[in-house]
Amino acid sequence: MIDVPKIFGIDVFNDDVMKTYLPADIYSSLKKTIEEGAELDDNVAQVVATAMKDWAITKGATHFTHWFQPMTGVTAEKHDSFLTVKNGKVIMALSGKELIKGEPDASSFPNGGLRSTFEARGYTAWDPTSYAFIKDSTLCIPTAFCSYTGEALDKKTPLLRSMDALNVQAKRVLKLFGKEPKRVISTVGAEQEYFLISREHALKRKDIIFTGRTLFGAKAPKGQELEDHYFGAIKPKVASFMKDLDQRLWKLGVLAKTKHNEGAPSQHELAPIFTTTNIAVDQNQITMELMKNIATEHDMVCLLHEKPFEGVNGSGKHNNWSMATETGENLLDPGNSPKENAQFILLLCAVLKAVDKHQDLLRICVASAGNDHRLGADEAPPAIISVYLGEELEGVLTDIEKHKDFVLKGKKSNMTLGAMSLPKLRKDTTDRNRTSPFAFTGNKFEFRMVGSSLSCADPNTVINTIVAETLDEFATRLEGAKDFDKELHNLVAETIKEHKRILFDGNGYGEAWAKEASTRGLLNLRTTADAIPHLIDEKNISLFTKYGVYSANELYSRSEILLENYVKTVNIEALTMLEMAKKEIYPAVNRYIAEVIEVIKNKEAVDLNAFAERELAKKLTDSNDGLRAEIKVLESLLEEIKGEQDHNKSSRFYCDKILPCMARLRHYADTSERETDGKYWPHPTYADMLFSI
Repeated sequence: MIDVPKIFGIDVFNDDVMKTYLPADIYSSLKKTIEEGAELDDNVAQVVATAMKDWAITKGATHFTHWFQPMTGVTAEKHDSFLTVKNGKVIMALSGKELIKGEPDASSFPNGGLRSTFEARGYTAWDPTSYAFIKDSTLCIPTAFCSYTGEALDKKTPLLRSMDALNVQAKRVLKLFGKEPKRVISTVGAEQEYFLISREHALKRKDIIFTGRTLFGAKAPKGQELEDHYFGAIKPKVASFMKDLDQRLWKLGVLAKTKHNEGAPSQHELAPIFTTTNIAVDQNQITMELMKNIATEHDMVCLLHEKPFEGVNGSGKHNNWSMATETGENLLDPGNSPKENAQFILLLCAVLKAVDKHQDLLRICVASAGNDHRLGADEAPPAIISVYLGEELEGVLTDIEKHKDFVLKGKKSNMTLGAMSLPKLRKDTTDRNRTSPFAFTGNKFEFRMVGSSLSCADPNTVINTIVAETLDEFATRLEGAKDFDKELHNLVAETIKEHKRILFDGNGYGEAWAKEASTRGLLNLRTTADAIPHLIDEKNISLFTKYGVYSANELYSRSEILLENYVKTVNIEALTMLEMAKKEIYPAVNRYIAEVIEVIKNKEAVDLNAFAERELAKKLTDSNDGLRAEIKVLESLLEEIKGEQDHNKSSRFYCDKILPCMARLRHYADTSERETDGKYWPHPTYADMLFSI
């Protein structure tokens, strides 16, 4: 039997380990750096480095690496052994300098024009707020990654900056309510969805190998129509994978809590307990890596693509976001007392205003070629941003706006915020709305638009920053108020009136909502090509530079990187489609047509009717002719855009011309698959992959 508390965090240089390995004064100094952002003394760094090395060696580690998160969206690491020579003897050592700073080659990572190709120097800087850990006999030290000139080349640095901005502004607001916490942090719980399929099947499909999704595939006779997979009994092979995943995550200090089958066949979900945003982002990267590695150990493949299979649900990463003090007080908990109620309502309104004002940024931060296939596909939130609060809470805000009393279960509440005593709101005030992109779920907001393969860093950087801006505006107005209660009430009422268009509790999947959203003036940035160019709008540059989260150059570089990634992703998919269509599908269908023609000849030779076979042969021939025609069109389009250096132009071309051509090509292939004898079909089908484990 596994003793979970005993194994939890055993591969992490966590607080308990630090207390054991560090002198009391060094431990106190390091904790001050972690909790208050105090500068780390070089002498302290040396002691910490030695202790970290000594601990890592007891865990079997021989190497260390600065573990960082470049703009690729995944992690990177360069391994160095502890090996060094002193006085002619080999020893194992880790210096304070090596702990604090590394110098990986930065030339081959995405930089969006921040540096020239020949400028290779980059720096990694230790992030002491995220614990070091052991992975594959290597001490992994979480780090930020920047260029020689100081620009952020990673996702962690802006996230940490955004957390600092939120901390500063949230403390200003709390001070108005008589609270002075040392620190306000954002917290996140990232629910991770994924698919598991047979490794044998995956390796027989070039599309899965090269793109992580199926580019061709006729729908299986059964999908998720019977709703029997969702929360169904977990199959033994999957359960074994989940057990190993849980244990490995627990050893790494990841609070893996919930696991279950998701809506589509072979789809599953893992949900952790909330933790500090920076740590949650790091741990989600660890989780995704482990999912892939452990799946291989179980002779399976883990697919994290947002839409690996057409016709069934795609996969997201529900980003549950809140704010808390260093003591663990959740600032989005409505509370019981009048002061807590008023504070909660003000913070809630800050989020509403932030979301409404920056709909574009929330769409941009989840934009990718993969997520475009999922958003708005009647299985995930639409590309239109809206907020869902639940009937009771929305009723509270409506009555505050109208200066009316609110009634809950027969009890009246005075809506003057300074003296408001709301009845205790139920945590689940109404039925969930799974179509909402940004839903309040009792004491947090669930941002459901994040794609399953994406890093959580970008969405949380955006949420932290836009909320920090609104809190700044609120604090500035209230700090100078002569009558605080009156000004608070007026501020909340005005905010609700100005931003209530963002509130929506209906069906986000329907076309009716798209029309209504348009009349409300809400944005509908349907694709990545539509969304990304808005990252460098003047208002967004002003926002991020004001709070020191991104410089203008860093934003321009990210815009270039995101568009380039979109173009490269679709280009790889297009080339893979051509490879499969020309070399596998077209010849396979022709071989079957030849067999059908042979049957026709044999039947007619003995005066038998071959009408059905003739009809089938014609249908397959027409489909294969259409396939061949679209192959030529796609090849021509790829040649036309080849060499284009303007990523805005390229992204529009791929979105408007190449993707529709790929859809037509798939149509012909899938039509042929439905008619072709299975022994001729060149790769595993949806039925094979989704129902074989």
